[in-house]
Amino acid sequence: MRSATITRKTAETDISVTLDLDGTGRYDMQTGVGFFDHMLDQLARHALFDLTVRADGDLHIDDHHTVEDTGIAIGQALARALGDKRGIRRYGECTLPMDDAQVRCALDLSGRPFLVWNIALPTQKIGTFDTELVREFFQALSTHGGITLHLDLVHGVNSHHIAEAIFKAVARALRIACEVDPRKADAVPSTKGTL
Repeated sequence: MRSATITRKTAETDISVTLDLDGTGRYDMQTGVGFFDHMLDQLARHALFDLTVRADGDLHIDDHHTVEDTGIAIGQALARALGDKRGIRRYGECTLPMDDAQVRCALDLSGRPFLVWNIALPTQKIGTFDTELVREFFQALSTHGGITLHLDLVHGVNSHHIAEAIFKAVARALRIACEVDPRKADAVPSTKGTL
């Protein structure tokens, strides 16, 4: 079973994540941050992961800790569910259009976290959501999931469309990278023999 449950409790947040890599895209998000829930829905749906998130954070301060710590927990769940990564395709990419926005994602489930972020969101807010938190989420996901993650904005003018294109592009690339390669289902995809 390529699934995992992670619980993360700090003085700032109490988060539970359940992730099944071989799901159908079912999602159930309750973070208290509406726009973020909408983005996590996209992540699960387009990666075909079954994902449940429960987050109770210090939203009376702001959304930062909730968003970042959810990224940490999802990254940890992804790493645990992948195990030794035997049989996976490892690499994934997607160029995704959404209305005016186009985002390019390339990633490697290498175990070596690195985020390249060539994205500029034109507004500071999407509704009440701080747009800088989009990067914070993906930094946490990359670091704790062991993902080399490159994200480039090709073009776009609407912050909501850009953010949603980012989540969908990452989801589609993760779907490819996490899939089992039928030609090498018994091997770790590295000449080192380990990832």
